[in-house]
Amino acid sequence: MSAGYTAVGWNRQKKLYDWFIFGFCVLYLISFILVTACINPDYTFETVLIRSTSTLAVLLLHVILSIGPLARMNKKFLPLLYNRRHLGVTMFCIAAVHGVFSIIQFHALGHVNPFVSLFTSNTNFFSLSGFPFQSLGFFALIIFFLMAVTSHDFWLHNLSPKVWKTLHMFVYLAYCLIVMHVMLGVIQYETHPVFVLLIAAGSLWLISLHLIVGRREIKKDNEKFGLANEGFVAVCDAGEFEEGRAKIFCIDEERIAVYKHENKLYAIHNVCKHQGGPLGEGKIIDGCITCPWHGYQYLPNNGQSPPPFTEKVSTYDVRVEDMKVWVNPKPFAEGTERPGAVIN
Repeated sequence: MSAGYTAVGWNRQKKLYDWFIFGFCVLYLISFILVTACINPDYTFETVLIRSTSTLAVLLLHVILSIGPLARMNKKFLPLLYNRRHLGVTMFCIAAVHGVFSIIQFHALGHVNPFVSLFTSNTNFFSLSGFPFQSLGFFALIIFFLMAVTSHDFWLHNLSPKVWKTLHMFVYLAYCLIVMHVMLGVIQYETHPVFVLLIAAGSLWLISLHLIVGRREIKKDNEKFGLANEGFVAVCDAGEFEEGRAKIFCIDEERIAVYKHENKLYAIHNVCKHQGGPLGEGKIIDGCITCPWHGYQYLPNNGQSPPPFTEKVSTYDVRVEDMKVWVNPKPFAEGTERPGAVIN
């Protein structure tokens, strides 16, 4: 978190993360060029650059889209999620190199403007084998560009979290465009089935991951709580909580995170104000509930971010009777102070 808008601060974790990304990308590109040189000695630099950057960008895109569901399945992946925007910007830069060199290679040698040529040189929109696949990649690159330039929290704050999140959800549309771009391009120019198999395997991997995580979330949301008393619902036993950790309950379509802190239970709304992260999957650090996605913090007793920050979430009443935990799903106004329920 930061009280103001500053350039990216590279702490040790970020430096290691970015150096690993840089090293992997360089190693991949060098390996691709060397393998191509061995297999096809007549290759041209432009062609190998276009192919190496395209395959690397597609690989990184699959990694990016895998991080979210993997982090929901196992918290060991959270450090990757925390710095995912770095990987996204890297992927865009590599995809942009691919796009620029492709336009230069195939559309900049004539008398027509390259961008005009991109959309007019092939108009076989009703042909599967001859479809103008390059335009699909162009539109996907535009989406990646918008995501990259708005990755800083300045844009998140000024566009509003809802608008910013909606914009960045277009990554799935971009992914579909990329799959069509690759598949239709392979159909036109490649005869070896390995490219089709790889992109199909990648799509199957992502679909499976998202379905698995989605089913877990649906199961959690549909959990039934039998006991109710004066608006309170019995959710679990007090002994099930770990110090500094939370359990998430969905009651009357409200996702509530109940935290244990200094032998008391506090309940706040589960959705972080930053990017909608699951607060109940984080932990208490320095006395504050800390979002596992990007480190935004809230005081457990009132749902307020510590000064000078102004973010607030709703709070709920909790009580403990005979080691049974009861939660009232009626929310108080964001930032409302509520007493913690003492665990006897």
